[in-house]
Amino acid sequence: MLNTIWPFFIILSFSFAIFFGNLDALNQSILSSSEEAVNLCITLLGTMCLWNGIMRIASKTSIINHLAHFLEPLINFLFPELKYDVEIKKEISMNMIANILGLGNAATPLGIKAMKSMQEKNVDKKVLTNSMATLIVLNTASIQIIPTTVIAIRSSMGSNNPTSIIFPVWIATFCAAVAGITATKLFIKWGK
Repeated sequence: MLNTIWPFFIILSFSFAIFFGNLDALNQSILSSSEEAVNLCITLLGTMCLWNGIMRIASKTSIINHLAHFLEPLINFLFPELKYDVEIKKEISMNMIANILGLGNAATPLGIKAMKSMQEKNVDKKVLTNSMATLIVLNTASIQIIPTTVIAIRSSMGSNNPTSIIFPVWIATFCAAVAGITATKLFIKWGK
């Protein structure tokens, strides 16, 4: 679908620029947007490298074990099928911690690793387990205490106060997480 929509908009933009004589403005826009995109990528790359490094170091220390122990009651509630699987719970903990820190891009590989581990133990490889569905919802609607990526984007775009969105992010992500988890638990219960 997107393979059709984006080329359509690009062709439409060029057509309007040619028809209305704004080809110079279009060229300037393309060049300035490219520069902004490169600056944004460099900013995000630095942020992701920093937090991926911190998560990598934390995974080699006992910090993750302490945080996983702290999150264990919540993980046992959300993933009752994995109650005795310590390794998968540790992977889920790392994913949750990365999401809580607002590191969506850093959380993705951790979530994929947890999904692969759960898929290995999945009896029916073509159907998601309840735990896999719960992880997808939790990963999508995660609570963020420090929205690092959003702050980095706002900072790179010249915001005077890039951290002013923290309180609204807390409210929005808390509501999204509660709604997502509630819906998932209800669908799991009704599906039995």
